[in-house]
Amino acid sequence: MGTHLFNAMRPIDRREPGPVIALLEDSSVTVELITDGVHLDPAIYRHVTRSAGPDRVSLITDAMAATGMSDGRYLLGPVQVDVVDGVAFVGGTDTIAGSTATMDRVVRFAVAHCGLPRDEALQLAVRQASLNPARALGLPCDGLIPGAAADLVVLDADLTVSAVMRRGVWEPESVA
Repeated sequence: MGTHLFNAMRPIDRREPGPVIALLEDSSVTVELITDGVHLDPAIYRHVTRSAGPDRVSLITDAMAATGMSDGRYLLGPVQVDVVDGVAFVGGTDTIAGSTATMDRVVRFAVAHCGLPRDEALQLAVRQASLNPARALGLPCDGLIPGAAADLVVLDADLTVSAVMRRGVWEPESVA
């Protein structure tokens, strides 16, 4: 697993390609991308999906404790974090501290920026946010089977979470 490709990694250089190229060239590696609209340019997402192949890309949030917090300054463990316009920075700097994205947000970003028609884009993003990470972790990927305990997230037309099923039971607060 190549964790949050491009972030906190040495950049690509023409003479020393570094970890990004090594991870992309290794067909046994699934690479993770933080598709939150902050960490990576949309062109990076498209390029990595094309070069690694759609089944080797996993979408991740890299979400930190500031996720869901309003703008302001927070002490998260020993680190001061400033949330400005929904983006978390190391206190008093312009260094990204982590992501405040949720999975529905990274899926929306991928759908909007992958360059495919919406139906194909949605299928790709959902696979990259669910099946690909599960396979990379060696988890069972049997699909929806009658009698099995299912974990499901239902998205509305705007790709916002509208309902959640955990181990076969609808979460009451998520079902309208």
